[in-house]
Amino acid sequence: MAKPSPNRFDAVMLPHLDAAYNLARWLSGSPTDADDVVQEAFLRAFRFFDGYQGDNPRAWLLAIVRNTWFTEWRRQRHRADATPYDDSFNVDEQLPGWADESGDDPEKLAVRQDETELVHRALATLPVEFREVIVLRELEDMSYKDVAAVAGIPLGTVMSRLSRARRLLCTAVRAAQSGSELPAIRLIKTPPAGPEESKRGN
Repeated sequence: MAKPSPNRFDAVMLPHLDAAYNLARWLSGSPTDADDVVQEAFLRAFRFFDGYQGDNPRAWLLAIVRNTWFTEWRRQRHRADATPYDDSFNVDEQLPGWADESGDDPEKLAVRQDETELVHRALATLPVEFREVIVLRELEDMSYKDVAAVAGIPLGTVMSRLSRARRLLCTAVRAAQSGSELPAIRLIKTPPAGPEESKRGN
């Protein structure tokens, strides 16, 4: 079997490096683990790239990232998440106060940064199965169909799990907010990347 062209692989897959890292970061909870997961996932993607015939490389790559995490890292953890699923169908509500705004004054931007950090802390407390659907849908703006493809679950399960995840996140946000001075929360669509993490692709 001929090896895939590195130039073609780079052109198709490298634009999705940030999305791959973002998912790995949220799944693993660790920048170091995320780097390892992404590196291994890209090696796997390159190995099987000549068999890729789809038209959605981001979903294909993120599915590899997810599978890499679950098969190579999560199984090594000493315990699994114990939160039960609620896979009954529920109306897929928008998270209260979810906003994706720009152009505000510096004071509002500073408050928004505090709010974003609070939401990220709350999101990190969710079991990984719920965390991943929030990240894929809300942070990566993926369609329900693509989330289903990445997570390897039926479309109806995506919708019910996302509904449950949003409720859990709202509960976690309110719990975190009760100990802060923020009068209200606005959920911001930005990934949790620090300055050192932005250099991961260099």
